[in-house]
Amino acid sequence: MKIFKTIGFTVTLLLFVTCYAQQEQDSIKTYKKRVLETTEVDFLTSYYGQSGDNAAVSGGIGTEELTDVTGTFVVSIPLSDDDVLTIDAGVSAYTSASSSNVDPFDGGQPADPFVASSGASSSDTWVNLSGSYSHSSDDRNTIVSGKLSVSSEYDYFSLGFGGGLTKLFNEKNTEVSVNANVYLDKWNSIYPSELRPFASGANGLANGFFSNKTITGDTNYSPIFDKFSDETRNSYSVGFGFSQILSKNLQGSLALDFVQQQGLLSTPFQRVYFADVADSFIENFQLADAIEQLPDSRFKVAVGGRLNWYVNETVVVRSFYRYYYDDWGISSHTASVEVPIKISDKFTIYPSYRYYQQTAADYFYGYEEALSTDTYYTSDYDLSEYSANQFGMGVSYTDIFTKAHIWKLGLKSIDLKFYKYDRDTTFSSSIITAGFKFVMD
Repeated sequence: MKIFKTIGFTVTLLLFVTCYAQQEQDSIKTYKKRVLETTEVDFLTSYYGQSGDNAAVSGGIGTEELTDVTGTFVVSIPLSDDDVLTIDAGVSAYTSASSSNVDPFDGGQPADPFVASSGASSSDTWVNLSGSYSHSSDDRNTIVSGKLSVSSEYDYFSLGFGGGLTKLFNEKNTEVSVNANVYLDKWNSIYPSELRPFASGANGLANGFFSNKTITGDTNYSPIFDKFSDETRNSYSVGFGFSQILSKNLQGSLALDFVQQQGLLSTPFQRVYFADVADSFIENFQLADAIEQLPDSRFKVAVGGRLNWYVNETVVVRSFYRYYYDDWGISSHTASVEVPIKISDKFTIYPSYRYYQQTAADYFYGYEEALSTDTYYTSDYDLSEYSANQFGMGVSYTDIFTKAHIWKLGLKSIDLKFYKYDRDTTFSSSIITAGFKFVMD
């Protein structure tokens, strides 16, 4: 495939440029400014909450309530005049009424898609560790970078690696870049609890799971269910960037990205209900007719551009547009604008607005819209047709002299942001983020 040829070419080019940069460093022994003067430490944290009534875990109906708290440390270390090592470590802990209903029967209350179960699936922790290395040439017109990352949660493990090349021309007024990344993921598939007794063609109703439960509606419950034989997911991406200073007040950039995914692209614990199958219930919870089934490959293309206008020393306008397309039938448009306003030497506020609109995937069906004869189906409303608006407000504090200190770290900046997001469905969310940048004395 063309995308793999592109990745191979990119890796070869990165190796060539790395060797060239080393030779250049050995042959030129002149003074140069360090890429990063001193170690920088960023602490980032956020609180996220969402609500809605179209949970994919319960087949397009039920609560989507979720809260998530994250904390991340990013440490950038200058290894030499030209080399920087960046370590990024983060933890995310969430509680989810939606995912708790992977097993809605393990709590102390009657099972209901609009009520969170109190069982083990109601919360989880995600951890991530990544390291990146960048090398700049003596004239600072060439930057080569590499990255390695690993992340894990209760049902998912991911290993990623990649690299990039950036070239600056025209007295650094023009910049072009290329990057390539690979992610190798592994599911530890968790299935809806009522389907597990039917694995491998077993007679599920004879299983002990149903012995102390009463089925109402269609009592001859017989779902379509087989475990996934392949639990791997591989993602390959190539991105190209171009940036140009158009005038002393105007800068523009363009980006083109290609992503190829292969493997298990379905989410194993997301239920589907069919229009041509009679309904079965335990308590107030409808038993799954099947689980989400999606193709094992997906190709994505995104093209976008930014235009930043420096109005004056007080106001800057940052605009963005992106068009996205994939071979599942989704196309989308994203447009956003942010207006940083400097209100003093140290404080800046920045209101923002973002609009998003997408078409539905070919395989999306709402609650009880799919048929049992369909090959692919999902009731995940992230793949439905919708539009969304997001309003944001941020404030930043900057002290280039780092007068405030914690141990040997001087506080350089603080950023606080709030975003409110609403779809034209019942889904809405909000997030508060905070970032603190320190520099080592």
